[in-house]
Amino acid sequence: MSAYLNAQPLLEVCGLTKVFGQLKACDTIDLIIAKGEIHALLGENGAGKSTLVKMLFGALQPLEGEIRWKDKPVVISQPAMARRLGIGMVFQHFSLFDSLTAAENIALSLDKSLPLAEIARRAREIGQAYGLPIDPDAHVGDLSVGERQRIEIVRCLLQEPDLIILDEPTSVLTPQEADRLFATLERLRAEGKSILYISHRLEEVKRLCDRATVLRHGKVVGHCDPRKETAASLARMMVGNDIGIVARKPARATETASDILFEINALSQKPRGPFSTALKNVSLAVRAGEVVGIAGVAGNGQSEFFEAVSGEVLQAEPSAVRIRGQAAGRLGITQRRLMGAAFVPEERLGHGAVPALSLSDNLFLSRYSTDKKAFLRGGILKRIAQNALQIATKRIVERMDVRKSADSPPASALSGGNLQKFIIGRELDRTPSVLVVNQPTWGVDAGAAAHIRQALVDLARSGSAILVISQDLDELFEISDRIAVMNHGMLSEPMPIEDVTLEKLGLLMGGITGNAQKIEVADAH
Repeated sequence: MSAYLNAQPLLEVCGLTKVFGQLKACDTIDLIIAKGEIHALLGENGAGKSTLVKMLFGALQPLEGEIRWKDKPVVISQPAMARRLGIGMVFQHFSLFDSLTAAENIALSLDKSLPLAEIARRAREIGQAYGLPIDPDAHVGDLSVGERQRIEIVRCLLQEPDLIILDEPTSVLTPQEADRLFATLERLRAEGKSILYISHRLEEVKRLCDRATVLRHGKVVGHCDPRKETAASLARMMVGNDIGIVARKPARATETASDILFEINALSQKPRGPFSTALKNVSLAVRAGEVVGIAGVAGNGQSEFFEAVSGEVLQAEPSAVRIRGQAAGRLGITQRRLMGAAFVPEERLGHGAVPALSLSDNLFLSRYSTDKKAFLRGGILKRIAQNALQIATKRIVERMDVRKSADSPPASALSGGNLQKFIIGRELDRTPSVLVVNQPTWGVDAGAAAHIRQALVDLARSGSAILVISQDLDELFEISDRIAVMNHGMLSEPMPIEDVTLEKLGLLMGGITGNAQKIEVADAH
């Protein structure tokens, strides 16, 4: 660690401050990134990480403070200037067009115009050199999430940056894909490139990073060598106290049909577009009191499965989906909510919440259809209902520890993790009989993740049926009573958690059968 402290800084941040309304998102932050190091930026949701890196990339302007680049003060007025200086960024949420090829997507991000053939040639060469092989002529919509991330990184490397900012780069990757990414980052470090690495996965921070800067409530609270820390000590620095361990008592053994609260029967669904996955004869029963987890590599039908079970896409057979014994396959989301079900989609901004609307208004949108008389009179929201919504919003915010800058700010004003906490809290507040959650803790810090997972387990043990779709295998091991795997639109037979191993899950995720129900690797279309 001392070697990096004595090295000449590539980037130096001095007293950087950014204020939104009454909230100091970044409060006099100091940070030094040396040449040829992988530097972790750690902090819980709302700690100021996203605001800081947006200032470094020119997407936001600081209120106070200075940024020094290669020992010279700079004002980074826009991302194009950051790229010209030699700062590249790969965002957590991909910005790719499904209908365009990899080369066409890369061309759109370049500051100078180049022939498409030249872009394709250079992208292929860089991909091969850094172990990130891509097909420049492939349409993005046909690619896996891991392949899409390669495109994002390759187009960043095409700009020949000296500093690469990576925001949650492994959140959608399999363990094998993450290992390949780590090898690439270590090679970049060996070549003298610097990397600012943002992640909530502390074990990978320990494995990969040379130094770490920890933020809490917009302030720097510590620097450390993560290799000399434990995951628990890093988490403690981030949140200020110990992270609770999810307490999961064994589910009550149930065998009768009346215990089944949520059932999917031979659900098949054709692809809804050129880039979607077909569902093939999917069956599953979730009983009262249990959490059933669904694992799988992204893009194997999980999104289509969620659309089908939530009522976003209706089924031909009413009995394809049953809620509390009642056929629901031909019923939409509102009718399924009236039957006691609740749903949390993967995409929180735009799908789980309307970005421009306040938290109270978003709560209203999810509640009014279940009891219109209680909320509306002549199409106008009743004053008593307004008060109730404000009280409920405050209750959810307090229970889920949602960090915000106003009483009921627009959903878009919250960090991704805080918005996730609000959306899940909004559904938990209804105490549903059935809850289906897609990626419950994606982009959420360790403390908030533990809180969400405990809330899901507690809801199950109170008698609800919980179905969790997640790419985080550690999460599924922590909260699930049974785990099934989705591969190419087919679902394996759920295994009791005591029989599940990482090896078994890995084989099923790769389409190799083992002892579970046969999964055939077939063309998804």
